[in-house]
Amino acid sequence: MGLREFQRLIESIYYRKDKARGLHGTYFWFAEEVGELTRALRRGERGRQEEEFADVLAWLSTLASIQGVDLERAARRKYGKGCPYCHATPCACPDPGAKPRQKKVLRRNKTG
Repeated sequence: MGLREFQRLIESIYYRKDKARGLHGTYFWFAEEVGELTRALRRGERGRQEEEFADVLAWLSTLASIQGVDLERAARRKYGKGCPYCHATPCACPDPGAKPRQKKVLRRNKTG
């Protein structure tokens, strides 16, 4: 099953309830599932990790659907040509945790 097909499956099962709950309520549930995934990862619970990864993906799909975002298209646009910063596959950025094309913030000097 592809990402678009999964998103549509989740819509067919839950969309009416999710839409009625709204963005903020749905985001709360998404965050709760991320917390459950975090606990499973910290504890090394493999079976639980699979379940929580699936739940996080389902709630992320729901959020995207409520906002009218096609997750597959969004992922392809951002990552379809490799790293969105250095454009290489695998990533060739100098620091794996850095985003090399960050905007610099200019600050005015305060005088007086």
